[in-house]
Amino acid sequence: MGYETFTVQIDLIKNISNNVNMQTVDKQLAEVEITTDKADENVQSTQMGAITLDMAEIKKIPAFMGEVDVLKTIQLLPGVKSAGDGNTGFYVRGGGPDQNLILLDEATIYNASHLMGFFSIFNGDAVKNVTLIKGGMPSQYGGRLSSVLDISMKEGNNQKYQVEGGIGVIASRLSIQGPIIKDKCSFIVSCRRTYIDILSKPFFEPGSPFAGTSYYFYDLNAKLNYKFSDKDRLFLSAYFGRDVFYFHDEESKFTATVPWGNATASLRWNHVFNSKLFANASLIYSDYNFAFTAEQESFELTIRSGIKDWNLKYDVNYFPNPRHNVKAGFNYIFHTFTPTSLSAKQGDTKFDLGKIIQLYSHDGAVYVGDDWEITDKLKLNAGLRFSYFMQVGPFTRYKKDFFGKPSDTVNYKNGEKVVDYNGLEPRASLRYSFTKSFSMKASYTRNFQYVHLASISSVSLPTDVWMPCTEIIKPQISNQYVLGAFKNFKDNMFESSIEIYFKDMQNQIDYKEGAVPSDNILDNPDNAFTYGRGWAYGAEFFLKKKTGKFTGWIGYTLSWTWRHFDAINYGQDYLAKYDRRHDVSVVLTYDYNKLFNFGLVFVYGSGNRGTLPNGFFLYSGSISNDYGLRNSYQFPDYSRLDLNVTFTPDREKHLMRKRARIEKRYEKEGKDFASIEVPRKFAKYYLGSWTLSVFNAYNRYNPYFIYYSRSGDFAKGDLTVQAKQVSLFPILPSLTWNFKF
Repeated sequence: MGYETFTVQIDLIKNISNNVNMQTVDKQLAEVEITTDKADENVQSTQMGAITLDMAEIKKIPAFMGEVDVLKTIQLLPGVKSAGDGNTGFYVRGGGPDQNLILLDEATIYNASHLMGFFSIFNGDAVKNVTLIKGGMPSQYGGRLSSVLDISMKEGNNQKYQVEGGIGVIASRLSIQGPIIKDKCSFIVSCRRTYIDILSKPFFEPGSPFAGTSYYFYDLNAKLNYKFSDKDRLFLSAYFGRDVFYFHDEESKFTATVPWGNATASLRWNHVFNSKLFANASLIYSDYNFAFTAEQESFELTIRSGIKDWNLKYDVNYFPNPRHNVKAGFNYIFHTFTPTSLSAKQGDTKFDLGKIIQLYSHDGAVYVGDDWEITDKLKLNAGLRFSYFMQVGPFTRYKKDFFGKPSDTVNYKNGEKVVDYNGLEPRASLRYSFTKSFSMKASYTRNFQYVHLASISSVSLPTDVWMPCTEIIKPQISNQYVLGAFKNFKDNMFESSIEIYFKDMQNQIDYKEGAVPSDNILDNPDNAFTYGRGWAYGAEFFLKKKTGKFTGWIGYTLSWTWRHFDAINYGQDYLAKYDRRHDVSVVLTYDYNKLFNFGLVFVYGSGNRGTLPNGFFLYSGSISNDYGLRNSYQFPDYSRLDLNVTFTPDREKHLMRKRARIEKRYEKEGKDFASIEVPRKFAKYYLGSWTLSVFNAYNRYNPYFIYYSRSGDFAKGDLTVQAKQVSLFPILPSLTWNFKF
């Protein structure tokens, strides 16, 4: 449809490749809905716990402050729990935020947050699609226990130039894509920046606590796509983003600068050997770093942390026959970790706080997997992954005496092995189809994780520290068992599924009681950690309507997440901070007509868990807190309703009105208007829309944290203690103008 018919006679005497340049033809059609996935893929595939979302679908969902956010959207799926308002961290089936492998065009993203977690780093205009895998992870993925979030960038239009963007309350964005060589080479460049720093300055009067404060973030996505031949294609993509906080007090001469962010680059070569064999070779660079610099007069203090990767991948797809899809490959990563390191100086005098600590390691894996259709009803996806990790020098191990003071050091030379680990990671998913619309699936997945995130806070912050496995830190290991039923209704208009899971996790990591990241001066960071195990189980229910004017989904999760650390809570089992018994999400979109589209999001969840004081006592003349057991307090339940409406003006009506005005003017002037050509270029290609969003529509005060205020005198016996809740967001309307031409 939409193209002229092309007919050619072919003699089938040899293999022929015939490329045809199709010519478009205008036809008046009824509404046609095009979907990019196989209609019954959720039922017929062996993959469990996998959901793919297209950006067109995501952009219809109400967004915080009008900023479309990939991570906020996946938090609306069953089995995925939000860390709360003001945080893009997410927890999947009992795992922590570091147990999610986040990939942007194959490059690992270690901190996906902007604005301390209020937004993610992913610009919706640059993203093509999003795939989340939370169960039955295929063998080509590894290094994390809980999930894979695989995000692909757009490749650029190789036929014509396009400009797309939007102006919102908090940020603006612009994307440009088009051909460099038509049909052969294309590009896309997308950028985004907030202007909080610019808009807020007039409101900060001299003497205000916020005077001298500035904050903004920006990011840049770019991708180049070059087609050498029908068998070879090259992709080069890059991302660079930064958050920058700045504070200066002229009176005290104090200045603080806090920049942090990610930089990635991916070079991928796609080669087709023949109709059965394909290969991808990738060279990937990823860098995340955080810095804090404070200056006052001649004194300067700097805190740094981060992680840098060089990654080489080679993957092969082989189709021996229509019933087999074999994947194999290898992956090698060289990590450079910079845990929290301090440096200080007074003028030209530098203080000895120890060397800037950097830890180096090799991380490799080989894998093979086969998606095998045994019979029309029975299908198996089996894979095996072998992973290997080695920490190498230069490295200094600080030995401690009985009192915990450094007593000796062991030095490792450059490239010398400090410690190594390895393991086999088998995976298997089995699907049995009772009918074309109903199947049962079961899966088992074993994963090793060699990098860890140590966090003091219950939310993801840029100060969180990434650490590799060491002599003390062992690899995290998980075994996940999943059983599910999948059923489609009404010719695949509705998808439904029920999945139950159990996951055990070994060698979990947490800070010791009272430890802080800065304790590693003249010490090893891993001495501040304690280790334990965890387990999680639950059930996930999902119903999705894919086609029609009404689309969307309803998800419900019932789950338990437990932890056990000998050094925490006196060795008793306790619920994890992100344990949430009930989690409900409702996402609906309605295409009323060509002009108006409506969206609704409702979420409800049991409260997160935390640690609060049980009482207070007087010690050395001051009041101290008597804290209860770790995560013994449950916050109030969370709920929220978001709404939006998008108005897209009718371009054809605008064009007709314009023509009518010109005709009327020509008629008055006595001119011939029979052959008037109204300029159509802008009206034909320009697409504009206005989106009004309302976040937290019924103004629910959801808890962010709780603190205690005290009044009176302890010694006099009239001390009064009151718990107070801090909430981030009341009802927040926002208006965004989006354009594309």
